[in-house]
Amino acid sequence: MAAKLLAFACIRNDSYGDLSPRPHYPSMPKYPKGVSAQETSLQGSETKATFSVTGMTCSACAGSVEKAIKRLPGIREAVVDVLNNRAQVMFYSSFVNEETIREAIEDVGFQAALIKDETNEKSIQVCRIRINGMTCTSCSSTVEKALQAIHGVQKAQVALATEEAEIHYDPKIVSHDQLLEAIEDAGFEAILVSTGEDISKIDLQVDGVRTGNSMRMLENSLQALPGVQAVDMSPELKKISVSYKPNMTGPRNFIRVIESTGSSRRFKATIFPEGGGGGRETHKKEEIKQYFRSFLWSLVFTVPVFLTSMVFMYIPGIKHGLDTKVVNMLTVGEIMRWLLSTPVQFIIGRRFYIGSYKALRHGSANMDVLIALGTNAAYFYSVYTVLRAATSPDFEGTDFFETSAMLISFILLGKYLEVLAKGKTSEAIAKLMNLAPETAILLTLDEEGNVISEEEIDSRLIQKNDIIKIIPGAKVASDGFVLWGQSHINESMITGEARPVAKRKGDTVIGGTVNENGVLHIKATKVGSESALAQIVRLVESAQMAKAPVQKFADRISKYFVPLVIIFSFSTWLAWFLAGKFHGYPESWVPSSMDRFELALQFGISVMVIACPCALGLATPTAVMVGTGVGASQGVLIKGGQALESAHKVNCIVFDKTGTLTVGKPVVINTSLLKNMVLHEFYELLAATEVNSEHPLAKAIVEYAKKFRENEENPAWPEAHDFISITGHGVKAVVRNREVIVGNKSLMLDHNIAIPADAQDMLTETEGMAQTGILVSIDGEVTGILAISDPVKPGAHEVISILKSMNVRSIMVTGDNWGTASSIARQIGIETVVAEAKPEQKAEKVKDLQAAGYVVGMVGDGINDSPALVAADVGMAIGAGTDIAIEAADIVLMKSNLEDVITAIHLSRKTFSRIRLNYIWALGYNVLGIPIAAGALFPSTGFRLPPWIAGAAMAASSVSVVCCSLLLKNYKRPKTLENLEIRGIKIE
Repeated sequence: MAAKLLAFACIRNDSYGDLSPRPHYPSMPKYPKGVSAQETSLQGSETKATFSVTGMTCSACAGSVEKAIKRLPGIREAVVDVLNNRAQVMFYSSFVNEETIREAIEDVGFQAALIKDETNEKSIQVCRIRINGMTCTSCSSTVEKALQAIHGVQKAQVALATEEAEIHYDPKIVSHDQLLEAIEDAGFEAILVSTGEDISKIDLQVDGVRTGNSMRMLENSLQALPGVQAVDMSPELKKISVSYKPNMTGPRNFIRVIESTGSSRRFKATIFPEGGGGGRETHKKEEIKQYFRSFLWSLVFTVPVFLTSMVFMYIPGIKHGLDTKVVNMLTVGEIMRWLLSTPVQFIIGRRFYIGSYKALRHGSANMDVLIALGTNAAYFYSVYTVLRAATSPDFEGTDFFETSAMLISFILLGKYLEVLAKGKTSEAIAKLMNLAPETAILLTLDEEGNVISEEEIDSRLIQKNDIIKIIPGAKVASDGFVLWGQSHINESMITGEARPVAKRKGDTVIGGTVNENGVLHIKATKVGSESALAQIVRLVESAQMAKAPVQKFADRISKYFVPLVIIFSFSTWLAWFLAGKFHGYPESWVPSSMDRFELALQFGISVMVIACPCALGLATPTAVMVGTGVGASQGVLIKGGQALESAHKVNCIVFDKTGTLTVGKPVVINTSLLKNMVLHEFYELLAATEVNSEHPLAKAIVEYAKKFRENEENPAWPEAHDFISITGHGVKAVVRNREVIVGNKSLMLDHNIAIPADAQDMLTETEGMAQTGILVSIDGEVTGILAISDPVKPGAHEVISILKSMNVRSIMVTGDNWGTASSIARQIGIETVVAEAKPEQKAEKVKDLQAAGYVVGMVGDGINDSPALVAADVGMAIGAGTDIAIEAADIVLMKSNLEDVITAIHLSRKTFSRIRLNYIWALGYNVLGIPIAAGALFPSTGFRLPPWIAGAAMAASSVSVVCCSLLLKNYKRPKTLENLEIRGIKIE
């Protein structure tokens, strides 16, 4: 019994004070213990410190250190890593300091030292840059190489689908300005999205500025504010961009400073209007408009060229007019086609010349090179025939002006459809960003906490520690905690959990979620880039940036694709030309409208323009973008292509027990009374005794007792006298002049309290079901028995059986004892169990399974799971787990439901099958299309592919690959999960 009590002492020490079923989100704050919400104005800033702790041998040691730290006032979070002998503490410096924390650790018997290097900012920062002008994987590879060649850049990833680069760099060695310069030197436009520093940025529009001196005055005023990092002025747009630390200042301060600057107070500041700030969505819309305009203008010129060359030639009257000779053999039709196709070739099609020049300048070849070569060959050969006809009295040649003009038009149409479709692949991020409400109600309170005034403000003006009013039906404007009120909040848009979550005073709330019924007053704690929503958006963006290993296949092909196509195109022309010159094929094969040279030229041009490296380059990233976006909407955050690719191969899943297969918190399951007594009175005495104990089992008893006082948030229990806590056994006290003893069997025997036979039987039965039996003695007689357990999550058994049907083996690895572990495993249908495993042994088990040929997924939630999460092929962290576990994992299950393990594997399999389909289409298209364009079918069938049709086919191939990826948006979870209703457990 003592062993069981001790085992429970180690269960989830981080959750002592909060036994409600609400999940903990990594970005959610906690106000300092021992300080009420009203008092928490947090005059000091939040600080992080890391300590070296020596002498820890097991998770129980880590638990005692964590408990000692959390007892101190002002501790936001404390995590202890027994493997690396470290403790990381987030605290409020106005309440506690590093020395006090160090002493607290040493007081429980361990040596502690502050690691100063760890308290500084990380030396490596991650910066994001938007890149305009990339057309295929050759372009993205060029940029990637240019960035990786810079000293100080640790890693650079360039994503063609998102047109962004993510660069891990050392700011001490290289600046982000140098990174921008390197991209621009490679021939592309670069726009800085974020520098990776822990700062927020806001754009303000300032009216009333008339001179440069006024702008300088405003800049100096803003620079003087504490927490302001940088101020960028754009006088022509009347825009001021301010980068700042949100925990020190905020946008309302900037507006107040701007409007109070100068003697006349003529300046007015507002948030810069959306769409004018040059964001990603603005750029996408502009790019779509640009391609559409170019396509329309090309049509204006191309349609007449097409009509004069292919339609009007069959209308007698018009044909006669077009065939009218101007000079020698030069006709009116040829002059018209020349004049109309020239703007298409050199003005509308100049983007292809610019792209070709930039690529060739850096020793690479991209799709623009193929288009420029193909269209130039057709155009300049046509110019040659026109000039020859003008100077020769008997030359009869055919021009290909319609080929070059129609090629460019079809390619522009294809690019327009492609950017339109690519825009839809990132809709998941746009939807997440749109969750934030436009306005918020700001409250002003007096010293006693009474509301003085209300004011509706732009939600982007919210600052840390603001009090915000949330009315029923409104969106929560900011991350924070409830100061006043009760309500239910729908968090499905963030976590995917459909059931509204009850919120009352002290509970955390997430910005972007919807308030269902009651009015709430919340205190903003995380704003701007620090919010949970912003962190999820960043995670999804990073996931869409990360390349899947299968993408390397396309990158390798793209290196040689364009040069090989050019060689093959030239070889095709040469082969057909030589075959014609030496009469290798009959004269009847040559169409009446052209000669042998022109036929060979058409085959060569068709080969050049039908080849499409874009489809190959888009096959993986578009599917990954849609897959990760769909996952985010289902509450499954997948951290990139690597995780997706590994997850689809998983055939063995290792589950942690506590907090993963079980709820992770002790709960009173059953109460058996042995004496005639009212249950309400029984629990009054029990709660009054246990409320003085810090033990997790005591907390569970008190929480259960609260249900007998439904209308009271924090009930006042009867006073307990002579309270004594007997470590490892239980507690005793005198309540209402009655001696109450609560504990295990040995505690009763120590106090000479007889245990009846039926109580003995109940204890044996309870322990057989992996529950902890607690005896309650009142005035020297055993009055009742409580069964306390960490219950299995609803639906765990069904999830294991579904995984079995998917040919995925399930294993449980836990630090708990064999009895409890075996009982839980039997309940849910797991056959293989590893119990009493230390964190390093969990990681070793994962490696053993990998050595046996399994692709291993690890599902866990605690610090002790992080080594195994890292060691596994795919680590899945439960969203209600610790930050360290979430950081170590490849996939985060936001709802903390086990069914999402199945969703993650199923979605990854669907995504990867889509990637395979994309590659089959992209490769198949090129493998079949290039020989057909080269005339492989011409000798036997007489079928040839004109260059303009080849160009249309090339454009269609890219669009079809993107559309194929977009079909993933219709993803539905497996039907077995739809039939399985998994509800959150209600802890009473």
